[in-house]
Amino acid sequence: MSTHFEFQYSWVLLLLALLPLYALLRGKQGRHAALRFPSADLARAAGGVARHAAGRLLLFLRLLVVGLCVVALAGPRFANERTETRASGVDIMLVLDLSWSMMALDMSGPGERITRMDIARTVMEEFIRKRADDRIGLVVFSAVPYLASPLTLNHDWLIKNMQRLHVGLIRELGTAIGDATASAARRLESQKDSKSRIIIVLTDGDNNRGEIDPVPAAQLAAALKAKVYTIGIGIDLPCNLPKFSPMTGELDLDPAGNVIPTILLQPANYSVLGRMAQLSNGRFYRATNLRELQSIYREIDRLEKTEVTLSRSTTFTPLFQWPLLAAAMLLGLELLLANTRYRRVP
Repeated sequence: MSTHFEFQYSWVLLLLALLPLYALLRGKQGRHAALRFPSADLARAAGGVARHAAGRLLLFLRLLVVGLCVVALAGPRFANERTETRASGVDIMLVLDLSWSMMALDMSGPGERITRMDIARTVMEEFIRKRADDRIGLVVFSAVPYLASPLTLNHDWLIKNMQRLHVGLIRELGTAIGDATASAARRLESQKDSKSRIIIVLTDGDNNRGEIDPVPAAQLAAALKAKVYTIGIGIDLPCNLPKFSPMTGELDLDPAGNVIPTILLQPANYSVLGRMAQLSNGRFYRATNLRELQSIYREIDRLEKTEVTLSRSTTFTPLFQWPLLAAAMLLGLELLLANTRYRRVP
C-alpha cells in the first residue's frame, strides 16, 4: 500500500494568485484615518504615535484566512492506494526417485562428488521457490511411494522436508514409478478447487516394482485432468554406484579419501516415460548434467504459468477540516485584535 498527498480540485488553488493583487490594490488606497481633524495641529496636539503596522497586520491575517479557505476548497487529502494480488495457482505434485541408483556421480562435473540426488534436490528447490502462488506437494519412492509433503503453500516447510530426505531412507529396494505417479494423481484429485494440475516425475531407472504400471498410472492422471511431465536423469553410459551409508545417505570413502565403486549401473530405458507424458498431454525430458536439469525445470515453469490478477483500489482521507480550523482561529484572532488593541475610533 502506498500513500501520497493530493488536492481533489487543484485548479481552485489558482484563486490564491488573486490575494497578492488584492493586497496591492488595497495598499494603494492608503489607510483610513481613525479620527478626522480640520487641522494637522490638532492631530499633533494629541501627542500619541499612531500604530502604522496595525492595518498591515489585520490585512495580513484576513488574507491568510481567505488563503486557508481556498486551500480547504481545493480538497486536500491523502490518497491510499492498495494493490491486491489474486492468484489462480497451479497444483503441482513433485515425484522424486529415492532408489539407490540416485547415488551415482555420473552427473558431476570434473573433480566433483555430487550425486544425482543432490543435483535433483538443488534444482527442485529452485523450482519450488519460483512458484510462490502454487500449492506444491512431494511424493518420494523407491519400491513403494511415500508422501513427503501434502499440497501446501508453505514452501519453506516443504523445502525443509525435502532437505531431510536421503537415499536409503526407504528400505524397500526397487523403482515403482507407476505407484508413485498414481499416488500423486490421487493427491491432486482430493483438491476439488484446482484450476490446473501437473505431476513432475523425476527418476533414473526403469519401473521394476509396484502394483500399477507407469502407463495406466499416466492414464489415471489424464482422467483426473493432470498433466504428467517426466524427466529421466543420468548419462547414457554404464557407471559405477559408489559405496554409501543407507542410514545417512553419505558416501563411504577409502582411507585416501576416494570413492569406493560397487556395482555397475546400466543406462535406463526411458521409452515408458515418453509414453506417460504423451498419454497425459505432458512432455518427456532427458538430463545428463546439472545445467540440463535446470533448463528442464525452467521450461516447465514457463509452460505452466500461474494466472495472477491485480486488483487496485484507492481510499481517501480528507484533510480540508484542518485549514478551515486554522482559518477560523486566525479570523477569531483578527476580530479580537480589531476590537481591542487595534480598535479604530469611529
